[in-house]
Amino acid sequence: MSKEIVVDASNMVMGRLASIIAKELLNGNRVTVVNVEKVIITGSNRDSILERFMKKLRLRSNVNPRRHGPFVPRSPEGIFRRVVRGMLPRRKTKGREAYRRLKVYRGVPDFIKAGEFKVYEEARYRENSYPYMYLEEISRLIGWVPVEERLKEVLGE
Repeated sequence: MSKEIVVDASNMVMGRLASIIAKELLNGNRVTVVNVEKVIITGSNRDSILERFMKKLRLRSNVNPRRHGPFVPRSPEGIFRRVVRGMLPRRKTKGREAYRRLKVYRGVPDFIKAGEFKVYEEARYRENSYPYMYLEEISRLIGWVPVEERLKEVLGE
């Protein structure tokens, strides 16, 4: 009895949303997340939020840093998928199968636009004094460049 759930991630807190999605995946549902670049990450200040991500990038292997990990995703889709993966028992069969049922997209693809989006109110950002950053902003600061922009550079438009 698996359901197809399409979640709009705009203005949702990343950790809260990821935990809800991980639970849905473990229950056997297929989950598609759209607008993942508009996910919010909170922290004590903007520098500490960015420092958390930069710290992961500085980790290196002593053997051969280019061939041996850790490999850190930089795109908004990759970062969000990694957060959800951390909440699944991915080394067990049920966790691997649950992770395969997750689809993540930047923006809203054409084949999903006609559908209805689910919004989890418990994951929505509640206005408070904590600063926040959008996932797309963090991705750009750690070195991610969207494919569309790279194509414009190459084609000279």
